This record gives sequence, structure tokens and C-alpha cells, in this order.
Amino acid sequence: MLNQFSRTELLLGKEAISKLSKSRVAVFGIGGVGGYAVEALARSGVGTLDLIDNDRICMTNLNRQIIALHSTLGKYKVDVAKDRVMDICPDIKVNTHKCFFMPDTADDFDFSEYDYVIDAIDTVSGKLEIIKRAKSAGTPVISAMGAGNKLDPTAFQVADIFDTRVCPLARVMRYELKKAGIKDVKVVYSEEKPTRPINDTRTSNNYLNKSDTSHKEIPGSNAFVPSAAGLIIAGEVIKDLIAY
Repeated sequence: MLNQFSRTELLLGKEAISKLSKSRVAVFGIGGVGGYAVEALARSGVGTLDLIDNDRICMTNLNRQIIALHSTLGKYKVDVAKDRVMDICPDIKVNTHKCFFMPDTADDFDFSEYDYVIDAIDTVSGKLEIIKRAKSAGTPVISAMGAGNKLDPTAFQVADIFDTRVCPLARVMRYELKKAGIKDVKVVYSEEKPTRPINDTRTSNNYLNKSDTSHKEIPGSNAFVPSAAGLIIAGEVIKDLIAY
């Protein structure tokens, strides 16, 4: 009997579709990368999603985030993402967490409940904590490295973090993970060298209404690089869940 996953079943088989329907995936960060990963997971038949993000959709998200529309401005990303995936697949179960994940909020999550964890957040301390918690729980985890200031969606690769090169974020993560005694982490990263953002007062930190600009420059972004990273991540998760 035909259903919305019939085309996927032609490639993966009925057993795989059944396994995906029983799987639970946590996605930390529902932005340019995480939003596309969530979309692909839902369209692939993953039965339960946990969405973790404390941000609301703003005007500068419209250029790259699949959940960002003029009609969703000001709404919590996790709420919009939940409504969207439930419209795609009404049978899906979605747990939302309006939380800025950091080491001090990590105890709110039981990583042993997940079949897979996606790290699509920006902060190094948060990414490290996600990986540590997932490893401790024996839960597979995949981490997104830097997508900001990049223009080539074909440059992304899937690798172990300790085999990466060029990516500045991956370099920092390698150092911190080595200190933590973690020996392997699957990541999606790009060897494209970041482009220097154009210094234009109309798109400066002040114009973008960011309150603290003393330590972090706002990266440039586009519609096609973060989305590519998110879809690659989702593909890896799906393949690992069904042992493809």
C-alpha cells in the first residue's frame, strides 16, 4: 500500500523504514544547518525528534533557515520546526526544549534516551558537552563544523574530527577533545578557507542589533552552504540508524 515513505522504501526496504519509525533523534541547534537536518529526518520517517534551541526567528535568518518566513518572525524556532514537521508527517512525535544548551543545562537531558544526537550549535563549550554526554551514554553523535563565511557547498566532507584540516572550528575542537580524552567523533566539515566578510556599515554588528560584539564577529552566510551541511548530516544519521 502506498504511503508517504513509499519512494524511500524502494531504496532502503521495509525493515529500514520500520526501524526509522522507532528511532529517536535529538537535534541541538535548529538554525541553518540543524533546520535542514530536521526536515530531512522527518521526511525520511524518523519517529521521534527532540528539538533543542532557545532562539526566536529573526529577519537575518530569512536568507538561509528553512523555518524562517516572514510569517514566522519572532516565533521560537523549535515551535515552528515542530509545526512544520508535523505537517509533513502527522504521526511523528516531537519534543521541544526551549533551552540554550551549555554545560550548566546539560543535566536537563538524558542522552541515553536517544538513538542518535546531532550537534548543530555554535558554541565550543556546548559542542564539547554534547559530545561528552553522548559518548558517556554510548549514543552515536555527529557534529557540524564551521559553515559560516563559506561559499562552496561541494567542499563538505564526512570525517573523523582528528582527520580534519583547514577548518578553524575543527582545529579548536580537536584540541579540546584531545584534552578530554575523546578519541573519535564523526563530523561534517569543509576544507574551504573562510571568506572575509565585507565591511559594510549596513550589515555591521550594530545594524544587526547584536548586543555583545566585543568577542565575536558575525559571520556571513547564504542559502546553499548551511543547507548542504544539514542534509549531509541527516543522510549520515539515516544510514547509521539502519546500518546501511
